[in-house]
Amino acid sequence: MSPARSPRTRTRLTLSLGEARRAALAAQGLGSTKPAAVTKRHLLSTVQRLGLLQIDSVNVLVRAHYFPLFSRLGPYPTEWLDDLAYRKRRLFEYWGHAASLIPINLFPSLRWRMERAKQGGGVYKGLVTFASEKAGLIQDVLEVIREHGPSGAGDVEKMIRQEQLAKKAGWWEWSDSKIALEWLFWSGQVTTSTRRNFERIYDLTERVFPDLYNSHLPEREIGQRDLVATASRALGVATENDLGDYFRLKLNETRPRIRELVEAGELLEVKVEGWRQPAYLSSAIRIPRSLEAAAFLSPFDPLVWERQRTERLFGFHYRIEIYTPAAQRQHGYYILPFLFGQNFVARLDLKADRANRALRVVGAFAEPQTEPKTFVHAVAAELRSMADWLGLEKIVISKNGDLAPMLRSALAAMGRSA
Repeated sequence: MSPARSPRTRTRLTLSLGEARRAALAAQGLGSTKPAAVTKRHLLSTVQRLGLLQIDSVNVLVRAHYFPLFSRLGPYPTEWLDDLAYRKRRLFEYWGHAASLIPINLFPSLRWRMERAKQGGGVYKGLVTFASEKAGLIQDVLEVIREHGPSGAGDVEKMIRQEQLAKKAGWWEWSDSKIALEWLFWSGQVTTSTRRNFERIYDLTERVFPDLYNSHLPEREIGQRDLVATASRALGVATENDLGDYFRLKLNETRPRIRELVEAGELLEVKVEGWRQPAYLSSAIRIPRSLEAAAFLSPFDPLVWERQRTERLFGFHYRIEIYTPAAQRQHGYYILPFLFGQNFVARLDLKADRANRALRVVGAFAEPQTEPKTFVHAVAAELRSMADWLGLEKIVISKNGDLAPMLRSALAAMGRSA
């Protein structure tokens, strides 16, 4: 493995596209040998490497925040992640890339975002208007949690005076009490104490994280710089847009922090073959001479959530099709790309049929100009591992997709297809 070169060697490094790919994959922990026995320490170190795990309500296969750890480590008990977050308090929930689980050491780095939200900045306009018009209700919701302890949105609604509440046509038809809780969450006054059947259970942040909540408030610029530095280590090599997108920073917040990190030697400005924009390489990254990965990635995986970067790095056009009308979908509903070697070679539409204890491959598609025989057994092995992880007894392959017949044969040889 070769280290990233010193900025004193050359003022501007040039990376081949292959080097950029290997830097990105190594930074993300993809391509490394998976541990023979996963521990909670592996989970925590992987979340710290990534900087955050995106949370999403879609549960077609498994909740989004569990899957990136499976992609990098293999099967593990999902309750371990819950334990790290909600009992050990090594992670916390807040707005990172989106709703996210974030390592606790980054809590101070996001305090500026919480404080800005209190002043009506960085949040949805409708939420700001609501906070202005319903200040009394918000205070009542806060006092209910203060008095009664950890509560779900439904619990709070039952305890709030009903004349203050109204159902909304927008906001996902949330009640006023739920919107108030979202405002309090944005502004850092309440946090997720735990989850109950995925429902967020709120408590006062000062009770859940008293030392962090009551500590000195870092300067906004310091917090933003920590977030950009975390993003750079997680991405390996990235443009300024990529670095800002990781924690949803605006360009006018990202650019000054990049300059500071370049001056400090933590980022090296580089040119990547085929990229029009300047890029930045984390000085903490060592670029492997070779790297071989074999993993499915969730649509919410940090390697692929910035779709333009995915195209620049891998020449892979990927869009989540959940929100596309069924008749217009190209590949299916819940599409997972398959990473093999240093390229995306296939995409599968997967569904966990829990009632029938089956992992359903609704569609299986090889990418153009690939050799399926070179990777179909790796796809089959990862499907088998995934089914075992999810507690599903069989793998059912539909006829949809050009990879389906070969995949069915590969799985039949393993004794796992139906």
